[in-house]
Amino acid sequence: MFYIVRLFIYNAEANEKPEPDRTILLQQFGIMSKRLWYGITWPSAILTLIFGPYIWYLFGHTDKWLVVKLGFVVGLYLYHCSLHIIFKQQAAGVFKYSSGKLRIWNEVATVFLIAIVMLVVVKQSLSLLWGLGGLVIFVIVLMSSIKIYKAIRER
Repeated sequence: MFYIVRLFIYNAEANEKPEPDRTILLQQFGIMSKRLWYGITWPSAILTLIFGPYIWYLFGHTDKWLVVKLGFVVGLYLYHCSLHIIFKQQAAGVFKYSSGKLRIWNEVATVFLIAIVMLVVVKQSLSLLWGLGGLVIFVIVLMSSIKIYKAIRER
C-alpha cells in the first residue's frame, strides 16, 4: 500500500503531460499499478484477513492493547478500500485527485504504521494519552514536511 499511491501520483502527473508522453506513461503506470494491486496488495490483504483472526485466537484475545491495534488495522482496511476506489477511477481514466492531494493521502499509511508499531513496541510503558499525543505531533510534523516539500518543489 505504500508504493501504490506513489504510482497513483505518477499516473496523475502523467495525465497532465502532452502526447505522446501522456499515453506511454499512462499505459506503463497502469500496468505497474495493476500488477502491484492484484498481485501483491489484494492477496496480502486477504491473507491478513485469514491469518489475523487465527493469530488473535491463539495468542492474544485477552490483550486489551490488541483491541486498540485491531482498531488501527480496521482503519488500514478502510484505507485499502479507498485506494481500490482510486485505482478503479484511474484505470477508467478518471483523475479526481491532484498529485498534491495524493501525496498527502500517501502518508496516511505511514501514520497507521507508526501507530500500530508504537502499540506493539511500547505498549507496556505508554499511556493512551501520551501515545495519541505523540501520534498527533507526528502527523503535524509529517503534514508540515509535505507543505515545505511542495514549496521547494514549486520554486
